[in-house]
Amino acid sequence: MSTPLTPGSRPTTTRPPIRVLLADDHTLVRRGVRLILDGEPDLTVVAEAGDGAEAVARARDTDVDLAVLDVAMPRMTGLQAARELSRRLPALHILILTMYDNEEYFFEALRAGASGYVLKSVADRDLVEACRAAVRDEPFIYPGAERALVRSYLERLHRGDGLPERAITEREEEILKLVAEGHTSKEIGELLFISAKTVERHRANLLQKLGMRDRLELTRYAIRAGLIEA
Repeated sequence: MSTPLTPGSRPTTTRPPIRVLLADDHTLVRRGVRLILDGEPDLTVVAEAGDGAEAVARARDTDVDLAVLDVAMPRMTGLQAARELSRRLPALHILILTMYDNEEYFFEALRAGASGYVLKSVADRDLVEACRAAVRDEPFIYPGAERALVRSYLERLHRGDGLPERAITEREEEILKLVAEGHTSKEIGELLFISAKTVERHRANLLQKLGMRDRLELTRYAIRAGLIEA
């Protein structure tokens, strides 16, 4: 029999907490953010870093699920660290936590591999949910960024640009889905009535276009694109 929750109590969880790496060059900021995260039953800060280079090093020698990175840090910025972590640890989830309500930083964060962008001014409201969304492979977009996305789209329409071109072709999308589902090149060729060699060529094109290295990264992309379920 489950124990009823009293007002103000939190549900318990049987899953291990999300292990967080927190990187910010201001000790007081890290302390405040750590208090927010460690106050949740499903989140725990297991490593801290004072700059981007240290964040990359700590992520490589510590078991972490999520990296929360400030943008402006010495030696290596949070965006540079995000790009490096995305290359070295593709399974690691990344969030950007920043004081900059800046569209350019937001779009660059997405390109760098981050799945969310949280403003420090509302970290007490948004950060916890952003962390949970990130490990579910769901994007977290703050309201100002949503406006930026809509404005960017409307500006493209006004210029007559329309929507950006598809990142991959329909055939490549078909192959991506089958690769992510675990089919071999021979099996994919039989399903699509093409040769295994042609499948391998499409697969190589996918890796190059998407800037990825292996099946794992393609699978994560397919999940984010809604081609397969996690």
